Amino acid sequence: MNETVLVNPSRKKLRMRPIKAYKHFRKLVADKEDTEQVFHIVRALSGKALMRDVNRFVSSEEGQARIKKGLYLPPLLDDHDELRKLPKGSVGEAYINFMESEGLTAAGLVEEFDRFNAQYEDFDDIIDWYSNRLRDTHDLLHVLTGYGRDSLGEACVLAFSNAQTKNPGVAFISFMGGREIKKHVPKDAPVMKAVFEGKRNGKASQGIAYQDIMALLAEPLEAARERMGIKPPTIYRRVHEVCRAQGIDPYMTLSAAA
Repeated sequence: MNETVLVNPSRKKLRMRPIKAYKHFRKLVADKEDTEQVFHIVRALSGKALMRDVNRFVSSEEGQARIKKGLYLPPLLDDHDELRKLPKGSVGEAYINFMESEGLTAAGLVEEFDRFNAQYEDFDDIIDWYSNRLRDTHDLLHVLTGYGRDSLGEACVLAFSNAQTKNPGVAFISFMGGREIKKHVPKDAPVMKAVFEGKRNGKASQGIAYQDIMALLAEPLEAARERMGIKPPTIYRRVHEVCRAQGIDPYMTLSAAA
């Protein structure tokens, strides 16, 4: 990979497609597990934001170090036998517990992305590598932030990520997702405040893409959160408390509405 020179994509690749994004958002609302829709929305609305984000990464000392190493993360993240050798209470232990409890694999997300990406022309090598790095650390970000895989948890973790990448597509999903969730939970559940809290927490913390992922996995979870400046999701947890107090399972809100 070229470490310093980026190839500017064509205008066609960077063109914003808001109508296309909204159509894919409605499909995502119908089935939040249809991850391919997320990729379509982000692609449709990224515009020049992706290039700016990549440039920030490439211009940083940490970014240069990660590019030089050039790790492809999915096989490493899916090697649960190796990750189980990490200390108790580590990020890696929390990660494999999360992935196994949710029935997820890093390779599975790659498969979904590849089906989506086959419809588009590739970007420059570094842009693709960086985009893949964000994709492959998404579930690790859930573990670090404490946001679950319920609909609100996904909206909040995307708001967290958007504060760092400044991607309009990610912002659209997190904001519109929050508005959709708000329709199906008690009125006193602070859904949008939880989303905005996610954005504030992301703005105050270090970016996941800049981290040495293998070293991060070996860190104690709470120490890693403190080092990266990741604050607890208190308002998100409050939404769950409000829902449960009224007999509503927050993990089923959108499914029940559908």
